[in-house]
Amino acid sequence: MKAVILSAGEGRRMRPLTLTKPKTMLPIAGKPIIQYNIEALRDNGITDILLIVKYKEELVKDYFKDGKDFGVNIGYKTQDEPAGTADAIGYSKEFIEDDNLIVLNGDIILDKELISEIITDYESSRFDTLMVLTEVEDPSHYGVVEMQGILVKNIIEKPEKEDAPSNLINAGIYIFNKDIFDKISRTEISSRGEFEITDSLLLQIKDDKNIKGFVTDKKWIDIGMPWDLLEINELIINQIKENINGKIEDGVTIHGTIFLGEGSIIRSGVYIEGSVYIGKNCDIGPNSFIRGNSYFGDNVNVGNAVEIKNSIIMEHTKINHLSYVGDSVIGSRCNIGAGTNVANLRFDDKPVLMTVKGQKTNTGRRKLGSVIGDNVKTGINTSFSPGVTVGFNSFIGPGILLQNDVESNKVVLLKQQHTVDNLKK
Repeated sequence: MKAVILSAGEGRRMRPLTLTKPKTMLPIAGKPIIQYNIEALRDNGITDILLIVKYKEELVKDYFKDGKDFGVNIGYKTQDEPAGTADAIGYSKEFIEDDNLIVLNGDIILDKELISEIITDYESSRFDTLMVLTEVEDPSHYGVVEMQGILVKNIIEKPEKEDAPSNLINAGIYIFNKDIFDKISRTEISSRGEFEITDSLLLQIKDDKNIKGFVTDKKWIDIGMPWDLLEINELIINQIKENINGKIEDGVTIHGTIFLGEGSIIRSGVYIEGSVYIGKNCDIGPNSFIRGNSYFGDNVNVGNAVEIKNSIIMEHTKINHLSYVGDSVIGSRCNIGAGTNVANLRFDDKPVLMTVKGQKTNTGRRKLGSVIGDNVKTGINTSFSPGVTVGFNSFIGPGILLQNDVESNKVVLLKQQHTVDNLKK
């Protein structure tokens, strides 16, 4: 069996993080998202993998190359236009040859045991298609499946909650035989302007092909929103094994499990509470407080008396002294000026709102800070309100209380009036 992973899209709901890198290459606990899927396939004996790429594909190719360093053989096909999942899968027609094909969305993280289970089930039953399903409380944001016994009989995209035929949703994991390419060739463009694989599956149902719905309760996380990164990062970092390759000075207090990369140093007075992942060549402290499942990419500097809670700090970023960062995602090569405070809790204690694709969205999180793109700089004593986003290459000047989002390539400066009087004797 061979595998195809879809990695052609940007992931616009993840902006500003995806303005400079594809969604599947965003880091989680030391690896890009898509690497977890590649390793899950490899660990189940699937070593021939085709990546469908497009958006900033050079970042994917430069990282994985031919796949040999990851124990697999990786090939690439570039999708001409972002024309939908059916169109993307169609690029694998020559790759499949006479094998069956497992297809994964590149922006999910799943339990490797799930791969083993579906391969065994498919090979023992030989349905035309196997479609992985999972049960959710509110299916209205997903493709919802109507079942007849173990067979899928209909797929309804994003119905109203009260109209959903079940709480079973499409997990974006499939096993196909060659029939799927006939159906893809007959798939018409959808109302969203895309060729969607769910429409190809409906053609299979119409042609009396058997689509088995494989219901799983195994770990399956769809990373769709920026704050989902914090959820999956917390889950994976809580599972890391202690690995100390750098230096820990005397006077460091650690209550939890840490991964410390080569060339990194944790300086005296640092207090770590909870599991933490620190990449290579990082400099942490002195006298900093690191809390709750935080991740630091390679070459991150954290200065004196900084507090960081449950956050993702990407590579080559500096967080200077006397700063606080709570429940936030900060991109690569940022410079967070001294005294910067990134707040994570609203005064009214209500869930934090964040703008996604132009719409204010309830994140469902009581605590959520900011999402900051690459190459952002903040001046001294800058403050961020909960839920604020900042695009890449922007500069937030000293002394600003930022309450609104900032687009990329912007400069935000504070206008002040000063009164200078003579000293009265």
